[in-house]
Amino acid sequence: MIVFLEKTIVSCTRTKDVAMEETKYYVIKKKAVPEVLLKVLEVQKLLDGQQAKSVQEAADAVGISRSSYYKYKDDIFPFYSNKKGRNITFVIEVEDQPGVMASVLQVFAQYSVNILTIHQSIPINGKGVLTVSVDICDMETDVSAMIESVEKLDNIIYVKIIAKE
Repeated sequence: MIVFLEKTIVSCTRTKDVAMEETKYYVIKKKAVPEVLLKVLEVQKLLDGQQAKSVQEAADAVGISRSSYYKYKDDIFPFYSNKKGRNITFVIEVEDQPGVMASVLQVFAQYSVNILTIHQSIPINGKGVLTVSVDICDMETDVSAMIESVEKLDNIIYVKIIAKE
């Protein structure tokens, strides 16, 4: 998954069964991203890893123009990339079944994230809502994979990111 950035950001939404609400962040699968945007990420990776000495060298290496890089460089970034902080708050709608929260927390433990807060609503009509804030301690943690792991769990209706700092 990749997150697109459109200037001012409000929230990020990825749902299973709920219609996508209008937002400034969009989480989409990699296969739906235009190739030029993926190449912009490759250029940034080469520059960050000091595998290229200049934007021109990195752009040439991945096969895009320097102007394409500059046009899109501020508009796309890997979801896990954030130099200002690594706290994320999720809202997770679940079916009211024993052990669902334990399964979600087990996924977070597998990805070595630190749980900051947990709030569980009282289930209504067989559905409950978990609000979980986590601190991503390891900068290499693949947040996209972690979200996908939570979404694949039994009894998960949707996962929504409501804050990232």
